[in-house]
Amino acid sequence: MQGRRVEIAETESQTEPQFQHETPHARIPLGQVLLQRLKIDSAELDRVLRLQASSATREKLGSLLTTLGVVSARDVAQALAAQSGLPFIEASAFPEMPILEEKISPRFLRDARALPVEESHDALTLAVADPYDDFALHSFELVTSRKVQRVVAVGSEVDAAIERLYGGGRTQVAQLSDGNLEAQFEGEALGADVQQLKDLASEAPVIRLVSLIMTNALEARASDIHIEPFENRLIVRYRIDGVLHEIESPPKRLAAAVISRVKIMANLDIAERRLPQDGRIRLRIQGKEIDLRVSTVPTMHGESVVMRILDKGGVALNFQKLGFEPDLLARFEDALAQPNGILLVTGPTGSGKTTTLYTALDQLNKPDVKILTVEDPVEYQMAGINQIQVKPQIDLTFANALRSIVRQDPDVIMIGEIRDLETAEIAVQAALTGHLVLSTLHTNDAPATVSRLLDMGVEDYLLTSTLVGVLAQRLVRTLCDHCKEPYTPAPEFVKEIGLDRMLNGAEPIMYKPVGCQHCSNTGFTGRICIVEFMPLTESLRRLIMKKSNAGEIRKAALAEGMQPMYDNGLRKVLAGITTIEEVLRATREG
Repeated sequence: MQGRRVEIAETESQTEPQFQHETPHARIPLGQVLLQRLKIDSAELDRVLRLQASSATREKLGSLLTTLGVVSARDVAQALAAQSGLPFIEASAFPEMPILEEKISPRFLRDARALPVEESHDALTLAVADPYDDFALHSFELVTSRKVQRVVAVGSEVDAAIERLYGGGRTQVAQLSDGNLEAQFEGEALGADVQQLKDLASEAPVIRLVSLIMTNALEARASDIHIEPFENRLIVRYRIDGVLHEIESPPKRLAAAVISRVKIMANLDIAERRLPQDGRIRLRIQGKEIDLRVSTVPTMHGESVVMRILDKGGVALNFQKLGFEPDLLARFEDALAQPNGILLVTGPTGSGKTTTLYTALDQLNKPDVKILTVEDPVEYQMAGINQIQVKPQIDLTFANALRSIVRQDPDVIMIGEIRDLETAEIAVQAALTGHLVLSTLHTNDAPATVSRLLDMGVEDYLLTSTLVGVLAQRLVRTLCDHCKEPYTPAPEFVKEIGLDRMLNGAEPIMYKPVGCQHCSNTGFTGRICIVEFMPLTESLRRLIMKKSNAGEIRKAALAEGMQPMYDNGLRKVLAGITTIEEVLRATREG
């Protein structure tokens, strides 16, 4: 019966659809629909069509495109909807409770990849992955004695909803962790045989499991993936908007194979489990080029792996989107327009400094400007910019690289980080000889940067001659626009946090996170910068020459109009962009 069902489905799927509002003879091929929607180019389409023609299984084009990572499953589903003339439905519109649970088996729903989403006394709406599978349509009409209307959904979202509503909630991770893997991965002696480990890491279920972990991380907007083995379990966590979230993890018995699979992908030595290693993985997921920076360190119960997801397409190289307000942006761009000098971006690790520098470089990147960077590591490759990767093992340090690139006649130099006096001195010399130098430094606020450079050993007269400005920043989570709720804070609280200074007598309205499907019930989507910018004025230069401390420099900068980072955050709270809790966390932790 099962074989008959497959045979009919394959036969039916080749026939033209029978919807009244369609013209079957005029159906545009799926590849052409994707071309028109700019989801694929002609070269990619030709390559995949050749692969499809040479394949013995004649896999459907949409499935092949997503398997190869040329386009995302969502792009294919939306193209199928456009091709068939049917509506496209989001997973958020799926029902909370199962429909027709007593009449239809979970197995049939899985085979048909069809989910009942709405019913009435004479009609049923069905979300389908394949709009041309008429066997499923006729089956539902026969079982329900109702007219069935189809809508198109992403296949993986249909599968997940079926498992949630009808199948006991078993997920793809659980399914991939079952079956023959039970016998294959038993035994603690697995790590002793490197060849066996390599073979098991190359098994299809392990490959699919690691791929699923990476794909789900991208869909969840994660910036990092943490794979951590402990005594009795393997933990997988995603860092989303700066906060770690534990997800469903594979069983402990798969730890060695999963970690070995990641190391093979990153070209690391799987036999070396005693020393830290660093590598890089380049993938095409959901039609996007993704880089993953991989770091492994040995722990008590195996190797801990962290993968930083570097998605250039997901980074907004736009100052307004990063959270720069017009008045502050104008002052920062004035400093950026200087022909020479040093412009610094400061903050703790993970505060978005590199993204701000890349945005500045993107703005400076013009045909008549030569830009050279020295980075550790190169996070995003940018067209038209010469980027150098630091390699300490061959003595290619920041300082050594800088000595060479000054002779390359650049207009703009970007240094990933000023870590020592030697690098700082070369940066100062480069600025004095007519170059604009951009770099980062680990300090808590803008005025403290001056003290840090002086403590490092930079001469005060050189610093005042070259430093044009310092930008300090932090990242705060932004509220989800779909579920945030307004509230009026108590007057005592408003006064305590200093918000009354910005109200001019108006009643304060603040927002709190709630949580919904759009934000994975966190109440937040994405992050934004809160910043303070201190341009180096003549009065500040005089204070530096007098050996004034950071407090005196800060007081003078505020008197000249510098907006503190905390006040910048309060303005974003009043605008409904973030919460006061996020601003307090970001400004008080550093």
